[in-house]
Amino acid sequence: MLVQLGADAKLLAGGQSLIPLMKLRFANPAHLVDLNFISGTSYIKKDNGTIRFGAMARHAEIEASTLAGTIPILHDCAAGIADVQVRNRGTIGGSLAEADPSGDWATVLFTLAAEVRCLGPNGERSVSVTDFIKDAYTTDLAQDELVSEVEIKIPTEGSGGAYLAFKRSAPVYPTASAAVQLTMNGDACEDAAIALGCVSLTPIRVKDAESVIRGQPLTEKTIASAVDAARAAADPQTDMRGSADYKRTLAGALVKRAIEIAVRRARGERVNTGHIYA
Repeated sequence: MLVQLGADAKLLAGGQSLIPLMKLRFANPAHLVDLNFISGTSYIKKDNGTIRFGAMARHAEIEASTLAGTIPILHDCAAGIADVQVRNRGTIGGSLAEADPSGDWATVLFTLAAEVRCLGPNGERSVSVTDFIKDAYTTDLAQDELVSEVEIKIPTEGSGGAYLAFKRSAPVYPTASAAVQLTMNGDACEDAAIALGCVSLTPIRVKDAESVIRGQPLTEKTIASAVDAARAAADPQTDMRGSADYKRTLAGALVKRAIEIAVRRARGERVNTGHIYA
């Protein structure tokens, strides 16, 4: 249908991004291609060391999934998106395809070995999530392609992660967010992935912060160095959610707290967490 209808057609998944844009007259597609009638596209299943999410898997389904909960950072993300009405409709595939700079899923998946499967007339291809997100509201999808699946490699034993966002209230986008995924070996950090959200046009993978703690004991000093690197990497704009300096400081604070939770989870501790509200 996308091939037949051309550039004037838009895909409708959960509609939590497209419908508000249409209400505001920022989007005016001539045709809507509704994906909700396609069966078998909202699965969550384990397969050969990965967890595979159908593109139409709802945030609420991921939040309630025991399988997805084995990677705690995924539950953090799904459970913290907006309010229950949005989580019941919004989808992981739609969120990634929208590539909203204030979205949640891309930031989280930047810290995991995640692949996005793209389906089009010429067949299916896989692209890493870091290559899939090109710019604000811009992805690697061709006009006649759609997201069919998100595949996430299950982290190794001794791994733990956390995702935190700071919001004024549940329904609004975060002022800043941070995702951290660690692999611990005793007191030392064997591997690390740190990403910031809402402080640039795309999620930022903070490799300087990762290198500071990788292979090192996680002391107050090394964590503080990672926080400083995160603040330096943030590139926010002043807007109604806060000044640029405020957002940088906030991003650093979220990284610190996410590291602390990730370490506890990597050691096997069950830690319940949630977003922080003003």
